[in-house]
Amino acid sequence: MAASCLLLGVPPRAAPQKPPAEFVGSETCQGCHEDLFGPFSKSAHQRIETDQRRGWEGRACESCHGPGGKHAESSAAADILNPAKMAPAAADQGCLMCHLNQSTRVGRLQGGHARSQVACVACHSVHQGPARLGPTRAAALNRACAKCHTSEWAEFQRPHRHKLPEGAMSCVDCHNPHGTFLPGSLRTVAANEPGCFKCHADKRGPFAFEHPPARLQGCRTCHEPHGSANPRMLIRHEQRFLCLECHSNVGLTGNAGGPPPAFHDLRSSRYRNCTICHTKIHGSYVDRALRR
Repeated sequence: MAASCLLLGVPPRAAPQKPPAEFVGSETCQGCHEDLFGPFSKSAHQRIETDQRRGWEGRACESCHGPGGKHAESSAAADILNPAKMAPAAADQGCLMCHLNQSTRVGRLQGGHARSQVACVACHSVHQGPARLGPTRAAALNRACAKCHTSEWAEFQRPHRHKLPEGAMSCVDCHNPHGTFLPGSLRTVAANEPGCFKCHADKRGPFAFEHPPARLQGCRTCHEPHGSANPRMLIRHEQRFLCLECHSNVGLTGNAGGPPPAFHDLRSSRYRNCTICHTKIHGSYVDRALRR
């Protein structure tokens, strides 16, 4: 037929175009999904309903689920988008249409959750309102993280730990779940300082006499960040063994600390706890030997 039309100079008949999907508005969604619409009206996403800048005024539900005209007629789940059942990359793109330029999401595409194909909706309930502040919120965040990070949660069950099981703090106090450009998605303070100084500001300095590992290698040189069987969350049971990893004349290099003087007889109990004398182990303002 098409060949004969071309021979006669008559253009072929165009194939019928599929009509565009129709938007029906949030009120139509509310008619069937009252159980979701109620909590949604109290959530932060409800602002889309009245935000004229984004172009979804009166169609907040369809900003995430797509046009709902066909679904409103058939009530079939296949006729509407469900971010919870979409591929993680596709679901994330829908969220990042609004959240990409927010400061807390700036590292999302480089973060470990995105690389591991963990979608935003795996942690966030889009329809629910914000969690309450205080210990209840911290405990809820910790439970969400512990579902996947089981080995890290097990470390918090050790005797000496950060107070996550008690709900005094949460994982996001130290880690940015949306990703950063640092290993482990660690947070920083003052632009480039380790996030530990947010709570342990007295260890921050700058000191006139610094303990090089504290400045150059970070807290994890001596401490287990989540929890430890050793006091003060140290990586060794006895302080002397930890100090002697650097302050020893065995295999000494130019980058390690100097060995202790000869009168430090480690067979004597008085010399086995280095911090009895060297109290300012993180840095001192007045003493090069970190004794005060």
